[in-house]
Amino acid sequence: MSGKGAPERAGTDAAGLRVVVVAGEWHDVITDGLIAGATRALDAAGAAHQVVRVPGSFELPVVCKAALEAGADAVVALGVIIRGGTPHFEYVSSAATDGLTRVAIDTGKPVGFGVLTLDDEQQGIDRAGLPGSKEDKGAEAADAAIRTALALRALRG
Repeated sequence: MSGKGAPERAGTDAAGLRVVVVAGEWHDVITDGLIAGATRALDAAGAAHQVVRVPGSFELPVVCKAALEAGADAVVALGVIIRGGTPHFEYVSSAATDGLTRVAIDTGKPVGFGVLTLDDEQQGIDRAGLPGSKEDKGAEAADAAIRTALALRALRG
C-alpha cells in the first residue's frame, strides 16, 4: 500500500457540480466505507451528489455512462474485487477498468476510479476509510472526479 506522494485534498470548491456515486453491492463493509468516504469528500467540497447501487463491479461502466449522459458532471465508481481461485478476478477487473476508461473518454467527463482490486479482504479494510484504515480510497476517487471536472470546466470556458 503506497499512499506516499498523494496530493493534498483540502479546499476544493465543487459548488455547482452534480456527481453520481455508483457503487457495487459486493463486500458491503468495504463498499459502505468507500461510499462514506466519497460522500464526505463531496459534502466537504459542496458538490451535489447521489448514490446509485449496482449488482457488482462489472455493471459500473454502463450505469456510470448513463449517469453522465443524464447530465451528471462526474461520476465516482466504487467497487471491490477480491482475488479468488479462478480467472474471474482478472476478467472482472479488466472489464471494469477498461469499461470505465472508455466511459470517461467517450463522454468527455470524469470518472473517479475507486474500484479496489485486492488479494484479500484485509487489504480492502485498510483502504476503505473505516476506523483504523490506512487510506480512504472512496474520498480519493471523489476528489479526483471533482478536481478533474473543475479542470475540464476551466479548459472549456
